[in-house]
Amino acid sequence: MGSNYFWTLVDPPKGARPVRCKWVYKRKFRADGEVTAFKARLVARGYTQRPRIDFEETYSPVAMAKFIRILLAIAAWYDYEIWQMDVKTAFPNGFVEEEIYMDQPEGFTTVGEQQKVCRLQRSIYGLKQAFQS
Repeated sequence: MGSNYFWTLVDPPKGARPVRCKWVYKRKFRADGEVTAFKARLVARGYTQRPRIDFEETYSPVAMAKFIRILLAIAAWYDYEIWQMDVKTAFPNGFVEEEIYMDQPEGFTTVGEQQKVCRLQRSIYGLKQAFQS
């Protein structure tokens, strides 16, 4: 992740509270129960961020119920077929415009630079910022 320009190691600036992070592990199974893959994801502990101090705005796309009713009414009137689909709206690789600092993840600590923090250049899961796509 460090070589993919997700962060750069910097000295912690005065007054900045780095966000903590943790690793989330998952196993993928086949239908017969056999493990096919092991996955690991680095997640920021965004619940430690304070509104208007650590972030300004958040982004959460939610469809309003009246628009769904209108869509269903139009589809019923014209006898349209409706298909459901899942759209992922997270920006796991979106660039960060604000200065966000994170503690070094376990296993990525650089020898001789343990006191440094990661300045995020790209978003990771768990942050509260609204990112530009």
